[in-house]
Amino acid sequence: MALLLRFVLLCGVADLTRSLSITTPDQMIEKAKGETAYLPCKFTLSPDDQGPLDIEWLLSPADNQKVDQVIILYSGDKIYDDYYQDLKGRVHFTSSDVKSGDASINVTNLQLSDIGTYQCKVKKAPGVGNKKIQLTVLVKPSGIRCYIDGSEEIGNDFKLKCESKEGSLPLQYEWQKLSNSQKMPTSWFSEMTSPIISIKNATTEYSGTYSCTVRNRVGSDQCKLSLDVIPPSNRAGTIAGAIIGILLALVLIGLIIFCCRKKRREEKYEKEVHHDIREDVPPPKSRTSTARSYIGSNHSSLGSMSPSNMEGYSKTQYNQVPSEDFERTPQSPTLAPAKVAAPNLSRMGAVPVMIPAQSKDGSIV
Repeated sequence: MALLLRFVLLCGVADLTRSLSITTPDQMIEKAKGETAYLPCKFTLSPDDQGPLDIEWLLSPADNQKVDQVIILYSGDKIYDDYYQDLKGRVHFTSSDVKSGDASINVTNLQLSDIGTYQCKVKKAPGVGNKKIQLTVLVKPSGIRCYIDGSEEIGNDFKLKCESKEGSLPLQYEWQKLSNSQKMPTSWFSEMTSPIISIKNATTEYSGTYSCTVRNRVGSDQCKLSLDVIPPSNRAGTIAGAIIGILLALVLIGLIIFCCRKKRREEKYEKEVHHDIREDVPPPKSRTSTARSYIGSNHSSLGSMSPSNMEGYSKTQYNQVPSEDFERTPQSPTLAPAKVAAPNLSRMGAVPVMIPAQSKDGSIV
């Protein structure tokens, strides 16, 4: 019995003389992306803690497949903050003298990859202590867009929509009418906290300026829209005008294509006419060459003629140069021309020549 009592007393004394302890409780912290998170870690020492002071912060990422990472370390009166590349330059001790009992840190410019469990470990032999902090990084609502889905005409059904480009869930929506003294219809009350308001059988009293505010646990954003309910438009006239415009455009395009093709055909025909050279037709002979050939042939014929044939031919005037018309056969309305064929001189090597005949009165025909 005495031994048991002594054991209990020894345990109580040991607990009272317990060394190093961390006074900051475990907690959960929520911050917005881009902000700075303060992670507290305060501790107390006892006279029995005589060893060197070591402070270590660890991160257990939300992805369980990744191992714990040392993000900052204090050891041997030096600070090491380049262990974890994703947090390099963004994690710092808040106190310039961590030996005073404040091992808290700041994580700046928070990113979604910073989500996880952070553990603070303080060791000064023989004392050891640690605490955990759960950090959640949320995205504020941003890029809010308000618009009308449908035609804003009297009697129509359309919708007012509010969308957020970014924002961590859950998101809360709140619609308000900013203009006019008229209150929003009672049928809308159930949809005032939803991203979409459905409007049935619209009337002019719905016209006005509306705002939509989107919130989550770390921030909010707002957008506005102007609703103007108008009388129905003349749809038949609009459709008919559109059809006529399309037909006129098609006719104009057809005329342009026809003119272009016609012009191309004309240009092609002109090129063919200018460049079509008939090589099988010889160039015409000049009068000078014709006369010279005629005189030459007569001289050659005279040289081969016999004295008997010279009598009728001697009366021909040789000082006149025959023209091209001389080659034609002269005709008389009363007297048929008589042609005297030259003797067959082909055997003698001479060219046969037609000799003009002499009429009864002695003139040459």
